[in-house]
Amino acid sequence: MTTTSPWPLRRRTVRPPAGMLADRRFGVLVDQFFRLFHDAGQGGGALAVYLHGEPVVDVWAGWASRDTFWQNDTVTLTFSTGKGVASTVLHRLAGRGIIDYDAPVAQYWPEFATAGKDEITVRELLSHRAGLHRVRGLVPGPLSLMDHGLVSGALAAATPDRRRLKAPGYHAVTFGSLVAELTARAAGKHFTDLVRTEIAEPLGVKEFWYEVPPAERSRIARTFPHINPFGVPWGATSFAMARLPGLRNVADAGMPAGFDALVRNPAIHDSVMPGWNGVFSARALARMYGALANGGTVGGAEFLPPDVVAQLSQVQTTARDYVLGIPMNWRLGYHAGMVARRRQPSNTFGHYGLGGSGAFADADTGLSIAFVTNRLGNMLTPIADLRLPKLGSTALAIAERL
Repeated sequence: MTTTSPWPLRRRTVRPPAGMLADRRFGVLVDQFFRLFHDAGQGGGALAVYLHGEPVVDVWAGWASRDTFWQNDTVTLTFSTGKGVASTVLHRLAGRGIIDYDAPVAQYWPEFATAGKDEITVRELLSHRAGLHRVRGLVPGPLSLMDHGLVSGALAAATPDRRRLKAPGYHAVTFGSLVAELTARAAGKHFTDLVRTEIAEPLGVKEFWYEVPPAERSRIARTFPHINPFGVPWGATSFAMARLPGLRNVADAGMPAGFDALVRNPAIHDSVMPGWNGVFSARALARMYGALANGGTVGGAEFLPPDVVAQLSQVQTTARDYVLGIPMNWRLGYHAGMVARRRQPSNTFGHYGLGGSGAFADADTGLSIAFVTNRLGNMLTPIADLRLPKLGSTALAIAERL
């Protein structure tokens, strides 16, 4: 089947199709976005930008599947992007004194105190210093990863890696389960309810989902292609990397057996796995980070207290991450907004995911930008695909001149 995209590849002026928003000041950015999706093989995506708490860009293009165009209401699986949303749930609770960053996790989750974890703090957990990065072998088989109770119980019983005392280690899959259980214990509510009451309802945008309502699942874009790191099938790559000293930590943290098939299983939308199974729209993410970039306020309403927002861009550790092998300068649940830049703006923070989806806030300019896509690529780390960082650099350069 041959299809013709309704979105032109190049635009001399910013004239988006009806229903889209494109402030002319961000014309270069919108141009870059539309050029990403030439045919169905490149998938589709959406881009949204807030400036000083108000929307200035909301556009979409490309294909949600091989024969379906991306629509105004299309959403997609965004992998590690969901870590930033889960962290924001925790910050909402911290803003009301329900959680203290410097309290032991075990104060809220008593079973977590086993195996020498009694002194691990919420702050350490948020900055990947809990030493619980290992997901390979954590539970029996890939389908078990969809059982939140089983995963959180295994993490509570696990012995932390000793390297946590000197450096962070990216909790690629486990981070979301840890935050979900901690916040649920502290608030006395199911994590799905917390996402709704702490994020979606205050922001007035419903597309913040881990467990996706059945009535909304027809909106989810098809994610493709198969995840084949370095062009090699997942199982073979995972097996080989787990035996190489320089790559073993990446395999342990982010390459459980069968994960490549699991991400294509529709049953993942029945589960709470905030480290990787978040389904969002770009406009939802941009609105959330728009509040964080604007002192905690968006649309004239306070989302987070200013004193909490002021802490979100503060670097918690500058040591080299022992999983990723680079200094990530972890914040409280976020990384730097411009990880690919040699010089990182100090007040940017957010989270990217496999394939290039992600979002971040820049407190200096009042800018937030979110990009979601269903095209995965084939790399492993949250910074490997440079589509969001490239778009973000353009958006940030524009905002700095305004």
